[in-house]
Amino acid sequence: MRRLLKTLILSAGTLAVAANANAQSDWKKEISGTMQVQGMYRQSKLGQLNTVLNANGIPALPENNYWINLSMNHSVKRWIIEDGIGISIMSNSAPNTTNGIKAKYNQYQAFGRLGYNVATTDKMRAFPFVGINLSAARLRIKDDTRTQSTSEFSTELLNLSASKTLWNPRFGLEFGAGFDYLIGMKDKTVDNYTIHRSLPIGVRFGYYLQTSNSQWRFDDNYRLNNGPTDKQSGVFVNVNIGLGYKLQRP
Repeated sequence: MRRLLKTLILSAGTLAVAANANAQSDWKKEISGTMQVQGMYRQSKLGQLNTVLNANGIPALPENNYWINLSMNHSVKRWIIEDGIGISIMSNSAPNTTNGIKAKYNQYQAFGRLGYNVATTDKMRAFPFVGINLSAARLRIKDDTRTQSTSEFSTELLNLSASKTLWNPRFGLEFGAGFDYLIGMKDKTVDNYTIHRSLPIGVRFGYYLQTSNSQWRFDDNYRLNNGPTDKQSGVFVNVNIGLGYKLQRP
């Protein structure tokens, strides 16, 4: 799982570096973009997973359809490149009334989107986009009754427990549109550069298409057969607020 998290972060970083490199090619005129926080809704679809949990005596997980994303977008002429990382709100099952075993579930993602601004005013951005999405689901089984049955370090090392973490990597495509309204703020001048600042408030909506159907994994990428196969494809909507900038020089 740690390896996958590093991959997601590295992917987001690569997208950001590529976007900045493209923007630098137009630096003689201007460079602009936005740093933003996004709240997103997308269904988690836990039906098959809950069926497997219930069959093993673990209470069902509630749906966790809400995400928090940190993202940036970069404007190069009318092209808009948006990249970011996100995490879904943790979903917690109730503990088994007999043995106390319970489950925790959440998801991670890194995404990159390419859009084209069709708005005719500098105070707005309206852009259809396509994108790629690398994500992973993480399922943690908690067996606190057994893991906390001893206070001795050496005894805990080989203590038998159902506690474990499983994960499922996913790849998908995004199709959608975005809209931002830029509330103007006071400009700032540094040397011969003018920084036009703004407070963008916007929305993104579209469809996430999960194209992979990979196996669930455990520990150091050990693959498991016959796991849940529900795909997470579905509509997504997110609202965002951030800090926008446009740097110009004579």
